Amino acid sequence: MIQMDLIAVIIAGVLALIFALIFTKWVLGRDAGTDKMKEISKAIQEGAMAFLNRQYKTLIPFVIIIFVVLWLVKGSPSAISFAAGAVLSAVAGYIGMYIATRANARTTHAARTGLNAALGVSFRGGAVMGLSVVGLGILGVTFLYLAYGDIVMINSFAFGASLIALFARIGGGIFTKAADVGADLVGKVEAGIPEDDPRNPAVIADNVGDNVGDTAGMGADLFESFAASTIATMVIGVYTYGVTGAVFPLLVGGAGIIATIIGCFFVRTGAGANPQMALNKGLWGTNIITAIVTLVLALNMFPENGLKLFFAVLMGIIANILIGLLTEYYTSNTKKPTQKIAKASQTGAATNIISGLAVGLGSTMLPVIVIVGATLAAYAFGGVFGIAMAAVGMLSTAGMIVSIDSFGPIADNAGGIAEMAELDPSVREITDKLDSVGNTTAAVAKGFAIGSAALTALALFNAFSQEAGLANIDILNPAVMAGVLIGGAVPFLYCAFAMDAVGKAAFDMIGEVRRQFREIPGLLEGKAKPDYAKCVDISTRAAIKQMIAPGILAVGSPLAVAFILGKYAMGGMLAGVTVSGLMLAIFMANSGGAWDNAKKYIESGHLGGKGSETHKAAVVGDTVGDPFKDTAGPSINALIKVMGTIALIIAPLLVR
Repeated sequence: MIQMDLIAVIIAGVLALIFALIFTKWVLGRDAGTDKMKEISKAIQEGAMAFLNRQYKTLIPFVIIIFVVLWLVKGSPSAISFAAGAVLSAVAGYIGMYIATRANARTTHAARTGLNAALGVSFRGGAVMGLSVVGLGILGVTFLYLAYGDIVMINSFAFGASLIALFARIGGGIFTKAADVGADLVGKVEAGIPEDDPRNPAVIADNVGDNVGDTAGMGADLFESFAASTIATMVIGVYTYGVTGAVFPLLVGGAGIIATIIGCFFVRTGAGANPQMALNKGLWGTNIITAIVTLVLALNMFPENGLKLFFAVLMGIIANILIGLLTEYYTSNTKKPTQKIAKASQTGAATNIISGLAVGLGSTMLPVIVIVGATLAAYAFGGVFGIAMAAVGMLSTAGMIVSIDSFGPIADNAGGIAEMAELDPSVREITDKLDSVGNTTAAVAKGFAIGSAALTALALFNAFSQEAGLANIDILNPAVMAGVLIGGAVPFLYCAFAMDAVGKAAFDMIGEVRRQFREIPGLLEGKAKPDYAKCVDISTRAAIKQMIAPGILAVGSPLAVAFILGKYAMGGMLAGVTVSGLMLAIFMANSGGAWDNAKKYIESGHLGGKGSETHKAAVVGDTVGDPFKDTAGPSINALIKVMGTIALIIAPLLVR
């Protein structure tokens, strides 16, 4: 029976990859438009793939060293599992980047015929990434489990995925925000030209950054969450229900994949319709189908506790929905918090920033209450295994979440191509509608990633406790308190590295954009072409160089605490990093998203509109928020999970 269950999971994973291929062929079969559009799209493709290649080449020595250490200390299964996690995460990133940078011009061309056509191309381009992430993730875990028969032996698969996600998030975030800051401050504020004006030297780097940050970065982040939560839940499930407890999380993940494939066909809209509603249909359809299939699975596999375990999974799905709604409330330009920031911009950049900080700080409480409620309810229904299954339930829809998130940068790039190719303004109007929705979906996806990271961290913490033999964590124990304090401080130091990296890279980018405006005759008049490649190179070099220190901190700090202070301090460290990291991530993501949409609220014609002093103040606030929401904030998710997976791997060593 168990073998048949695993075969069903494998079929779900294979179907995800088959539909990713079908969507790829469909997107590539669309018309890419004029020669000018193709030329711009090609420049974005080359910049994105060049960055990804350099990033992964930089990571190869890290992967090899860790592989050898794991082989010597833990044995070949652990080393091979780690390598598989790293390689499959990188492959998912390549696939997503390949199609996203080719779907952009095709979306632009489709927008010349209507909203539905443009939505279809951009969403299916994003769905390739979403389906690749969950398909490769579940196949990797299932095949390794079949090969070795012991989930503890393969838990380093999650560490491999975590390592790639960490560098993808921080490196991609540094790249995109260095370009964005340079393009905004010099182009919009100083030169007074539009965001995607072809005269702006940083415009191609900005469009490349959208892909490396929000496509490859988010994909790697949720690939890691999907894998880590599944493996941690399988570890706990074995202790609680034996082999059946290990297989159940895989089946729920497989159910989510099938639901995602079906949900992709719900995303349709007509002329004049709201594309947000179309995407919501896909997400709601995925959630409902996953819940129904999970109920059937739970009742069949656990005759006595099936209904309770279903409700535990349902807590994760409900938490997912509620966190999405809360994130939308705090970041949407149709809601009061963001409009409050826009109004504060009337008195300058300082009051804009103060208001944005207040919104971000205040936005932490309600999501935490949702996560606490889901955790307590899931525990009441299924104990520690119930909490872990809530994390799996939340991440069972990761395929749809990544699809919706990856749609955003494709739509954003499509608008940039329409501007640079000087197409009819009606085309830009359609791409702007998609881009506006993409900003909201990106914020919601970040909220999802943060919430799922919190639940995944709890699952990893419980799995570590079982493997390390920790019955409880005594806060009065000095070693535990030391671990809590160190763990609480790590996300702040990590964010300092990330923010400083963006500042340094943006300094170089601003200098280069100013130099080109100053030294290239006729550039501002549109009579000369800027050196786009130079700006892409600045972002690439900065991202590769500056991502090393945060990575070393994430990997080195838990090892130091564990082997110097012991397993109880390690338990305290996981508690500390989870609490402070969760708060910091919510604060930074929501304040950054709110600053961004406050600027867009003004640009839509409110409070003086584009070019006004209010708009200039909002651009400054948005520039501060950019590394908040796209570099430091979202990469904290990966930091928390890297530390959790490392703790799980070394737990048996700490016992000995």
